[in-house]
Amino acid sequence: MSYVLPTYGRFPLTLVRGEGTRVWDDGGKAYLDFCSGIAVCALGHSPKPLVDAIQEQAATLIHCCNLYHIPQQEELARMIVEDLVRIPGKVFFSNSGAESNDGLIKAARKFGHARPQPDGSPRYELLTFNRSFHGRTLGGINATGQDKVKEGFDPMLPGFRHLPFNDLDALAAAIRPETAAILLEPVQGEGGVHVATAEFLRGAKALCDKHDLLLFLDEVQVGFGRCGDPMAWREIAPEIEPDGISWAKGMGGGFPIGAFWLSDRPLERRLQPASSEETSTSLSSLMGPGSHGTTYGGSPLACAASLAVLREVPGLIDNVRARAAQIHDTVASWNHPAVTETRGLGLLVGIGLDVAKMDTPEGKLPAIHLSAELLKAGLLAPPAGPETLRLLPPLNVSEAEVSEALEILRTVLDRLGDSSTGTGD
Repeated sequence: MSYVLPTYGRFPLTLVRGEGTRVWDDGGKAYLDFCSGIAVCALGHSPKPLVDAIQEQAATLIHCCNLYHIPQQEELARMIVEDLVRIPGKVFFSNSGAESNDGLIKAARKFGHARPQPDGSPRYELLTFNRSFHGRTLGGINATGQDKVKEGFDPMLPGFRHLPFNDLDALAAAIRPETAAILLEPVQGEGGVHVATAEFLRGAKALCDKHDLLLFLDEVQVGFGRCGDPMAWREIAPEIEPDGISWAKGMGGGFPIGAFWLSDRPLERRLQPASSEETSTSLSSLMGPGSHGTTYGGSPLACAASLAVLREVPGLIDNVRARAAQIHDTVASWNHPAVTETRGLGLLVGIGLDVAKMDTPEGKLPAIHLSAELLKAGLLAPPAGPETLRLLPPLNVSEAEVSEALEILRTVLDRLGDSSTGTGD
């Protein structure tokens, strides 16, 4: 009997230890981990820089609420703004990706009050996209473009519409007077590993400039090196400048931490009454005292952990790109009948499945069945929708480990394949 709420359909595996790219179950069996806690363990399991940082900080000061200044928080925010985003702005620290996205949603509403419709009524609507995923809070499921996460939780909150991904014409046609912001993932992870095109990102930014909207990027799964550049959007359209970004997952390497960043860009300029002095309001200044808060977010311990991880990320970018190319080239060379394509960016890789060429038990989704069979063979790799397998190894995964994982994948695909189609050799 379990006393844990049954909110997850769990695989039959109990993990008790991890080191690098491998984990061990309670029976002592080892597995290659190409799930990484769903893109969380950026440096693998129990990496020394992270372990040392957590131990040292835990022995010094674990928690200090946000009523006081926290040096580790200030240093982490500085690193994110100056070294990684490289656009002036400010950071709010949360505990998860869903919380980070809720912060962006609130910032969009604040912006809609500061820059209202012509009749003075506030703007409040966010445009998001089909197959997107933005978390499981009420705000997150409303922003998410997947009906399955909303079942049983209606009525939905007003102010969200979902559009076809990578369709600029549909996006342009959808903008209304009440629209305040566009929220998108540079790569849709949970929705099947679909990459935004450069044309789409550039077009979305141009529409925001034209209609005075905010461009928000959800980099919860894709940020901080997962896709190559620490900022995933720069791997696609490096010249654009977003107004806000959300993160979590890999930024703590396994320690819970999230964040969102808002640009310092000015929103309006006006003369002060009875003065010739010009003042301006920045986007980041809209989220002032009392507008948002958290008890645990940005604690000394969480920020020390994140600092240790993010200091390692720049040195791993070349490896991310090389191992991604290895995966795509190797899988393509198989010409396997059960594989339709590989897609993704960096080490967020989706393996598209031809379910007609797979032997899947009745009532089971093909990608979940494949994940279960890979687990038996010693490889952890999660699904991304019913017809896509996801590969999310640590950013420091080796060439040999990638080769080992792909050999397991090919062997299992061969076994699950329809015998009448052959194996692609």
